[in-house]
Amino acid sequence: MDKNTRLSSFGKWVSPINFEKLYEQTEIFKSDYYTKKLTTKAYILFMLYAHLQESESLHAMSDTLLDEDLQDALGLQSISASQLSRRHNTMDTQILTDIFVNLVTKIKQHHAGQRGSNFPLKIIDSSTLPLNLTKYPWAKFRKTKSGVKLHLRLVYMNKDTVYPDQAVITTAHEHDRNQLEVLVDDREAMYVFNRGYIDYERFDRMTDDGYFFASRLKKNAVIREVASFDVAKDASILSDRMVYIGTTQNRAENVFRLVEVIDTQGKILRIITNRFDLDAMAISEVYRSRWAIELFFKWLKQHVEIKHFYGMSETAVHNQIYLALIAYCLNVLVQLETKGRKSLLRITRWLKAAIWKPAYVWVRRFDGRASP
Repeated sequence: MDKNTRLSSFGKWVSPINFEKLYEQTEIFKSDYYTKKLTTKAYILFMLYAHLQESESLHAMSDTLLDEDLQDALGLQSISASQLSRRHNTMDTQILTDIFVNLVTKIKQHHAGQRGSNFPLKIIDSSTLPLNLTKYPWAKFRKTKSGVKLHLRLVYMNKDTVYPDQAVITTAHEHDRNQLEVLVDDREAMYVFNRGYIDYERFDRMTDDGYFFASRLKKNAVIREVASFDVAKDASILSDRMVYIGTTQNRAENVFRLVEVIDTQGKILRIITNRFDLDAMAISEVYRSRWAIELFFKWLKQHVEIKHFYGMSETAVHNQIYLALIAYCLNVLVQLETKGRKSLLRITRWLKAAIWKPAYVWVRRFDGRASP
C-alpha cells in the first residue's frame, strides 16, 4: 500500500499526513484492535478519496472498490457499506483533529517569514449545515429542524491563499459570539468578524487584553462621537470617527473607531475597530477581506462531500467535517508547494484526472509541461 500510495498522484496529495504519528495514535487509542479489514489508515485514505470524488453514500463508496488502483492504495479488495458505517461511527474524532492541527502547522511553516505574516488577518465566522430532524434528533435547534454549526477561524494570507487554523463544531443553536473566547487567542493577529459577534463587554475585554479586531456594527447601534478624523478624498469613505458605542445601560467602556464606507453594491457599512494606527482605507480593506471565509464555506459545500452525511451519529458527522477540512488543507499545501500558481479548484480537477497516474504527471502540470 505504501509504495503504491507514494508513487501515485493520490499518494502525493496525502503525503503531508504524518502516518508514523498516526500509527502511534492507533496504538494509544487502540483503534485498530479487532479490526480485520479497514485499518485507521485505510479508513482515512478511503474517506479522503470519497471527499475528493464527492461520493454521496457509503454504498457508493463501497462500489468504488471495483477500481483495482484504489484496492492497491487501501490494501483491501472489498468492504460493505455496513462495515464502513461501523468504522465511521466509532472512529475517535481526536485522531482526525490531530491530523488537521498537524497539517495547519505545516501550512504555517510554509509561509513563516513572508511579508505580512507577522501580523496576519484571522477571519471568524460560522456556517450552519442543515440536518434531518428525524435522523439527527441530537442536533435539534428548531421545532422542525436539526443542524450543526461549524465555527471557523480562517487565516488570510492573500486573496488567493487562505486556510482554516481552528474549528469548533457545535449544534446549530449555539450562538456565534460564545465562540470568541475560544477562537481569539493570538495578540499578534487582527481578527475580523461580522455583526453576529457583537458583544460590547467582550470588545472591552479584547481591547484591554491587547487583541485587535474589526467588525461590522449593527445599524441600530447607539454611538456618541468623541472626535472626527479627516478622510482622504475617496468616494468610498464617508466618515472616520472616534466614538463610544452603546446606551447608558449597555455601553462599552473603551473608545473605539467607527469608519463608514460604501461597499461595491452601494450599501453603507459601519466598521467598528480598536485599531487607530491604520488609515480609513486600510480599515475598509481589512473588513473586505471577510469575503474570503464566505468563499471558503462555499468551496467546502461544493467541492467536498458535506451535503450528504455518511452516518447519523454525532461522531460520524464530526468525523466527516474534519475529513473535509483535512482535504482542504492538503490542497493548500499543494498550492503553497507550487508557489500558488493554480487555484484550489484547478488543483482538485487535475488531481482527479491524474489520481492513479505517477505523481510527477500531476505535479509537472503546474508548470504547464504536460497534461494528465
